[in-house]
Amino acid sequence: MRSAVHRVTAFAIFAAVALATLASMHAYIWVRLVRDPGVPEPWRRIAALALGAAALLIPAAMVLGRFAGRSPVRALPVAAFVWLGLAFLLVCTLLAIDAVRATGAIWGQLSAWLRALPEPPADPARRRFFARSIAGGAALVAGGAGGFAYRSATGPAEIEEVELRLERLPRPLSGYTIAQISDLHVGLTIRDHEVARVVDQVNALRPDLVVITGDLVDGTPRELGPIVERLAGLRARQGTVFVTGNHDFYSGVGPWLAALPRLGIRTLQNERIALGDEGPGGATFDLAGVHDWSGAQFGPRHAMDLPRALAGRDPDRSLVLLAHQPRGFDVALRSGVELQLSGHTHGGQIFPFSLIVAAVQPYVKGLYRVRQGDRAGQIYVSRGTGYWGPPLRLGAAPEIGRLVLTPA
Repeated sequence: MRSAVHRVTAFAIFAAVALATLASMHAYIWVRLVRDPGVPEPWRRIAALALGAAALLIPAAMVLGRFAGRSPVRALPVAAFVWLGLAFLLVCTLLAIDAVRATGAIWGQLSAWLRALPEPPADPARRRFFARSIAGGAALVAGGAGGFAYRSATGPAEIEEVELRLERLPRPLSGYTIAQISDLHVGLTIRDHEVARVVDQVNALRPDLVVITGDLVDGTPRELGPIVERLAGLRARQGTVFVTGNHDFYSGVGPWLAALPRLGIRTLQNERIALGDEGPGGATFDLAGVHDWSGAQFGPRHAMDLPRALAGRDPDRSLVLLAHQPRGFDVALRSGVELQLSGHTHGGQIFPFSLIVAAVQPYVKGLYRVRQGDRAGQIYVSRGTGYWGPPLRLGAAPEIGRLVLTPA
């Protein structure tokens, strides 16, 4: 009961902050693109109504899109989230311009670069021309960046080929290939076409194993079951393995953990399996998988439990860990993990939001080699195969990992 109240309270706080942020963003855009440039009536009023409607479209699309089935209302989430991403880029561009102008006002003639961005002239007509030039330039920059980011997010995932050297990996397993999918976020905007394309891309890699490192869905099996069923088409010599992410818990994790095995996807819930040569006495390594660290708030049986997953293992065996979030890798390293595969960060997804992600996450994207005393290990963080929220990726293209294990 207490955990349910906690989740409701947390959601209420999140919703309030999100709505306040949306309102502030759109008010700022109105000030900088409508009021300051002196847009005349009736366009001034039309612009205000349009921005207000755009702000309301975002939460409305999130609600209506989940109950729209295959109706034309499905276009709402795409339009809403594209606008959200463009608005974010536009606000960031305008804030950057304002920051430069403010710095120029404070430091005056500090440099020629700052002198190129003078304060608006005192004459009202010239001030209006100056404001309109800034508004138009910001719109062009944000629009161009948004178009590039949309194409990146909605196009095929990049194949990231990485060789990972493990000290304890048996030599007969050199070249063992893992295809990593992460953060696909099947939901309002990622549908049949995108999932089918991912399946085709993964199968073309001919991997020994496919791993899905969390945040597979944003919705229930009733909403998304027919789409996720396409993942039954994944082909790998030793199958497909899944671990939970935080969004999978938000989507009702119990029914998903029951549904995925019917698609041939094995779920690792604080468990460990042996993989490698399938014959008796063949060379193998340990693959462990844990629940997302946020799972504890959904009940004790969903809590992340690395000791349980590793209990009774032979410390001389090579050990690979699947964990959605990269946080906690230091604990995994001390527990004997040679390689951790994670996602969650999306590589920051949209610059400059990626700067905030880098400030709060120790591992953001790509391969990191870490040493603690006599312990050495690696963590590979996927940029994610889909996206969340705006269908935009700027500076962090979607990826499917082709990870090749070799002995050190």
